[in-house]
Amino acid sequence: MDVALSWWAAFATAAVLVGYEVSLALAQRRRPDRMARTAHANLREDWFVAVSNQKGSEILAVQTLRNAVMSASITASTAALGLMGTVTLAVPSLHAEISAAPLPNFTPRLAMELALLALLFASLVTSVMAVRYYSHAGFVGGMPVDSEARKQWTSAGTLYVRKAGVLYSWGLRQLVLVAPVVAFILHPAAGPVAAALVATVLFGFDRFQPGRLISPN
Repeated sequence: MDVALSWWAAFATAAVLVGYEVSLALAQRRRPDRMARTAHANLREDWFVAVSNQKGSEILAVQTLRNAVMSASITASTAALGLMGTVTLAVPSLHAEISAAPLPNFTPRLAMELALLALLFASLVTSVMAVRYYSHAGFVGGMPVDSEARKQWTSAGTLYVRKAGVLYSWGLRQLVLVAPVVAFILHPAAGPVAAALVATVLFGFDRFQPGRLISPN
């Protein structure tokens, strides 16, 4: 494909993804109660408060948070493997293009390869931080409910659970956003199409409509 057309495809791919994320941020400000991110964050907070008020729930809380740690660990491992594979395959060509004389050969493919590295690294960092906060919340959740230490740390544990969930969702989201970038690298024309498909799929997942969760029966 012509370089100019490749650049247009790269801009279109980025514009679709960035435009969707901007519109999501605006919707989050206007109607947070209709957004899945806010609803699920509130759900995690309410869960931690509930188990903190129920004696004998310490084991249940620790097991639930351990499952969350495992989920975030799998996401972090996936991002790390993807990052290492991308570095192994792409760094030699990246070095050759950037160090090309007299000026670096900054191509659309190079831009997308850098974007791919950035997304994978961001997913790795956010997933690792999610593991960190879930682990902290696990220590709080394992304290006896009626102990003074549990009462002292309950508010912190609630905050940790909320932060961990948000970071985990970011890590997953960044892995999903990798798809249009990879599609562009395979063929520039596939980038905008994949970006539009990903935005369409995310649109449904990012909205919280409890009415649809209730069975008509």
